[in-house]
Amino acid sequence: AIESARERARERASERASERESERARETERVRARERASERGEKERAQESARKRECARERERLRARERARERARERARERASARERARERESERERASESARKRARVRERGGERVQWRESTQAGEERKNARKRERARERELVRVRERECARESARERGREREGVRERVRERVRERECARESARESARERVRARECARENVRERVRESERERECARERARERVRERECARESARESERKRESARESARERARERASERDRARE
Repeated sequence: AIESARERARERASERASERESERARETERVRARERASERGEKERAQESARKRECARERERLRARERARERARERARERASARERARERESERERASESARKRARVRERGGERVQWRESTQAGEERKNARKRERARERELVRVRERECARESARERGREREGVRERVRERVRERECARESARESARERVRARECARENVRERVRESERERECARERARERVRERECARESARESERKRESARESARERARERASERDRARE
């Protein structure tokens, strides 16, 4: 019985050692899982930072393109203004030439008697030439007006494109903000889940520790019971030995009595 009790005690000790080994393996696995979760969190935060940096770079590129378009519009306006000033100078020169011709004609009429040597055909040619000159002038004016209208249309188109680009930029910024908010919400959810898991793990760990303590207490009780049982068994053996000794003593006394008889 004592040997069986010792054998059971050894088996229970082996089971407890196996349980402790399994618990250490599970704890190692939990530590690795927490490390992997932390690494995933770090990776996700790095990805979020990269997305934010990419959004910032995209905004900067859009602003640079907008500034370039604005500079191009400014240069176009400057070129249009330069063309307009050139046309104004040309008109001024033409008006000055016309005034000079008028003054020359006035001086010619107010001076000595003019001798008209041109024939009727030459006068008609001059009149036709003046008509053609006026027609060319009107055509140049119309061409300038059409060019101004086209430039204004192009400017309005560029302005509308700039407005659309700014709208798209605001949409992208709002989308980036929403994505960042969603990612922050997911991160908070993951943090809360990790916190809850840690709490559950601590609860389970406390429960396991209490169970181990109870098992150790039961084991101590069983060991004490085994010790008491061993003590009782030893006492019974000693009592049996004493009884045998007394029996032998009685037998020897009986033999002596018979011998005396």
